[in-house]
Amino acid sequence: MLDGVSVVQGLKRQGVSHVVWLPDSELGTWEAALLAEPSIQLIRATREGEAIAIAAGLLIGGKRPVVVIQCTGLFEAGDALRNVVHDLKLPLFLIIGLRGYFAYQKKATVDTCPRFAEPVLSAWQVPFRLLDERGVVDDLIAAYRKSQERGEAAAVFVAE
Repeated sequence: MLDGVSVVQGLKRQGVSHVVWLPDSELGTWEAALLAEPSIQLIRATREGEAIAIAAGLLIGGKRPVVVIQCTGLFEAGDALRNVVHDLKLPLFLIIGLRGYFAYQKKATVDTCPRFAEPVLSAWQVPFRLLDERGVVDDLIAAYRKSQERGEAAAVFVAE
């Protein structure tokens, strides 16, 4: 799992201005590091679709937000994602916790979140990268940088 301090320092180096999130499971462990970094404003949303809408407003206003949600929240946020990525064509970047991924790979869970998350992003034509136990902060930051350089939306799945 990526640690909060490393992730926050990587986002800071990229000029990320805001993290809009619904902390959940493993990603929630990043909260202390986010709160300790004065250059990144932490915004808590009530729903994942709202997080995407807030990030869209920030992008339109010239800021550099990142949305942090869990895979089940991705399902809830589909219409907001479609609108921001395809209608507004904003370079939204998402960090998505892929809950139950390791257990799913071992067939040790009935949780379908890992089964549907990747196909959902593929259907929405959002490029993504899976960060499993070998994933490092540099991989996350490289995906963010590529997204912003291209001016296109992208995501990383953080396997949990």
